[in-house]
Amino acid sequence: MVTECTVALLQEKKYNNFLEVVIEGKHRMRVIVTGGAGFIGSHLVDALIENGYEVAVVDNLSRGKPDNVNSKAKLYTVDICSQDLKPVFDQVRPNLVFHLAARTSVNHSITDPVDDASVNILGSINLFQNCARTGVTQLIYSSTGGALYGEPQYLPCDEDHPINPLSPYGASKHAAEHYLYIFRTLHHLDYTILRYPNVYGPRQDSLGEAGVIAIFADRMNRGQPVTIYGTGKQERDFLYVQDIVRANLAVISNGGGKIYNLSSGGSISINDLFEKMKKIARYRKDPIYEPARSGEVFKIYLSTDRIEKESGWKPQISLDEGLTATLKYYAANIRPDII
Repeated sequence: MVTECTVALLQEKKYNNFLEVVIEGKHRMRVIVTGGAGFIGSHLVDALIENGYEVAVVDNLSRGKPDNVNSKAKLYTVDICSQDLKPVFDQVRPNLVFHLAARTSVNHSITDPVDDASVNILGSINLFQNCARTGVTQLIYSSTGGALYGEPQYLPCDEDHPINPLSPYGASKHAAEHYLYIFRTLHHLDYTILRYPNVYGPRQDSLGEAGVIAIFADRMNRGQPVTIYGTGKQERDFLYVQDIVRANLAVISNGGGKIYNLSSGGSISINDLFEKMKKIARYRKDPIYEPARSGEVFKIYLSTDRIEKESGWKPQISLDEGLTATLKYYAANIRPDII
């Protein structure tokens, strides 16, 4: 349970597309966000600060960017795998931790499963040990739904769906879930797990471990060719980043080892996604098709019945609205160094 303040989710409304959280009490809650200089993490940091939290960001900046970090947050350039994490926890003494730092690429996990596991499993264990050692009240873990369940036996996948990941990435993220259960049993570290679908929106890097929407948006704005791997008939569940942020805020007081799927409520084929983005961006080229990549499911989307019933969270940003905002962001932020 939350200490030092009472978090009251009094009402849900659009306020800069974030859930407004009213915090009552004398002390601001101290929060660490791992991966807080990255795509999702930086948006979460903005929302936490906007709602009165005292935020420290832990990020090794391998993919995160200092410019993403809110000026009111304190940035610690530390790897979660490093022993340098210990003095950060000793100094911050957080009440609450959001764990987003991870290797997130399915392809990278296949080519280098050891590196994937070293960050997603060993780095997470190092983090959990520091949480337990310093008496962290609650940890919210960003897991995966899109890569964890494997090829679905039924749709939409709920939290009880069998787990049969097709990639080391899915396996490593699930392994950390098991370690959280162990740390709660042995060390009383309370936690909530959020299983994400494909997340998109402003600040997502179009290079490296990027998502398909970021890649499409960047190349369309440059007038460059767009590649689709496979037939394009594969379907994915895409959720806008600010809906992800709202979900993180909505479960702050949940705990109890709860697991929640997040979803937009449906799926779209990559071909149809391309056509939507092509129309919004006024892009004129046809896609180039390459062989399908291994380790990826063909069709998946998730059920959000549990989180809707227990936290009242529902997605608010439609795909068309989110794509328009994302394409606008990339049009205004084309990186000249990669033209």
